[in-house]
Amino acid sequence: MTTSNEQFAKLSANGFEAAFRVAQITLDSAERFAKLSLELSKQTLEENVKLARELGSVKDPQEALSRVNKLAAQNLEQAVANSRNVYDIVSQTQTELSKVAESNIADLNKTLIGNVEALTKNAPAGSEAAVNALKSGLAASAAAFSTLSKAGQQVAEFADSSVKAATSATADAVKAAAKRTGPAA
Repeated sequence: MTTSNEQFAKLSANGFEAAFRVAQITLDSAERFAKLSLELSKQTLEENVKLARELGSVKDPQEALSRVNKLAAQNLEQAVANSRNVYDIVSQTQTELSKVAESNIADLNKTLIGNVEALTKNAPAGSEAAVNALKSGLAASAAAFSTLSKAGQQVAEFADSSVKAATSATADAVKAAAKRTGPAA
């Protein structure tokens, strides 16, 4: 009886620890988003002031058009970089939360297996088949979770590399377009 109470207390403590870890990860992520948002707001304000000053001194409509095109290309390039930063924050947060979930499920699985082992020792004669079926079910569910977890990690890695390749290609296209629409000589 004491062993069950100790195991339950340990399981509860692990659950609270996991909840606190999830809260910490979430708050850290929110803090990174807030910091990024403030940096972007400050940067946008500074760029708009700079643009207003530049456009205020322009005398030629062609020069104004050239500066606006250049600014549009810079803004698009910055938007791509900003989206990459947001994606990185989301990806890191998802990875950390997945690790917490995997750890908790592994701990729960160990506790269940320990309880099944204890049940096996105290099981009445003739119940070996039922206990073995229970053990097989636990092993199968653990294997299924492991397979799904690995597949999820592979999908996340593929998505991550795809997003990075797409943003890199977009940034390159923006740079190339900016060069083509630059000021006429």
